[in-house]
Amino acid sequence: MAAAFCSLHQGSSLKKLHYYQVRQSYATRSYPGALTSNASKKSSLCCCTAQIFVCGIRISRLEFKKGIQCWRAFSGSIANYAENAHESETREDVPKATLIWRAVKLPIYSVALVPLTVGGAAAYLQTGIFSARRYFSLLVSSILIITWLNLSNDVYDFDTGADKNKKESVVNLVGSRSVAFIAAYSSLLLGFAGLAWTSMGEGNIHAILFLACAILCGYVYQCPPFRLSYQGLGEPLCFAAFGPFATSAFYLLLGSTSEMSILPLTGTILSASLLVGFTTTLILFCSHFHQVEEDKAVGKFSPLVRLGTERGSGVVKVAVAMLYSLLFASGLSRALPLACILLCSLTLPMGKLVVGFVEENYKDKGKIFMAKYFCVRLHALFGAALASGLVAARAFQGYFS
Repeated sequence: MAAAFCSLHQGSSLKKLHYYQVRQSYATRSYPGALTSNASKKSSLCCCTAQIFVCGIRISRLEFKKGIQCWRAFSGSIANYAENAHESETREDVPKATLIWRAVKLPIYSVALVPLTVGGAAAYLQTGIFSARRYFSLLVSSILIITWLNLSNDVYDFDTGADKNKKESVVNLVGSRSVAFIAAYSSLLLGFAGLAWTSMGEGNIHAILFLACAILCGYVYQCPPFRLSYQGLGEPLCFAAFGPFATSAFYLLLGSTSEMSILPLTGTILSASLLVGFTTTLILFCSHFHQVEEDKAVGKFSPLVRLGTERGSGVVKVAVAMLYSLLFASGLSRALPLACILLCSLTLPMGKLVVGFVEENYKDKGKIFMAKYFCVRLHALFGAALASGLVAARAFQGYFS
């Protein structure tokens, strides 16, 4: 606008500028008692000229000052508008569909699929029998249990303020704590009823006890009055729940036959359950990287709050190394068949990717958010390879034993 304003007077301004410069120069030279040097005269001339001319138009000093003040105010308004617009874009830069996807946490449901599939594969190795009806019944019930874990976690983290700035929190998206709470415990009741019905139908009391222990681990992990996750005990509870308890329970349920109602707990299922527990716990551990500050603010002392993200990245490296060390040790001891060792070894690049990603991005809160999803991929691939190895060992007994 200032440029346009200047161009309107361009024709007459040159003459006026010359005229007023001559007058101002004359006035400066004829000032009585002036003892300034030529340099100071030039400086005074420039200063005085700047004070009374804007684009060749003569104005008073008062008008000039008022104009400067108005321009600064206008410029400030423009700056504030741009800043607010940027902040608004930052607040809305994540589409709602993406937030809903994150809230649903669909990839995380692999933690329901992997223990069930590995347990079923171990039972198949032992008995040569697989019940699809029982498998899918247990899968639906397991998904409901994981739904309870996810929803109740958001509810209780909302209560403590841990999810105050978490856009993908179910409570924040739905706008109602009560709705999320009711949905969570409805899922728990339906899921546990399904697990109990299947266990009682097979007459396997040991399996339902294992599953009850797994659910109890989940409850004391996040629900009041325990909330052991705030004491940094979430990872051991996660390992026990999804590893030895859940995987062994599914092994017992999917291996029940008319001839053998209760399968023995062999070294194979114990080794497999430890590996499943390892990869599941790695997901939980890496999910803390991007929320260390929020956890610390509400008194949630997760392992990463205690260790820091730099040392936490070292823990991830050690954990992945231990995972494959345990795998090879199980192969050498013949607790796991050779097929499992060969197929699980193919996931080494994924394990290396997890370690590299965490080491490279543990300082970047925006990028490290994806670490848990890389761990989910490792968990799913490793679980699929482990289950496939167990099935292959039964199908090709003469080759992989």
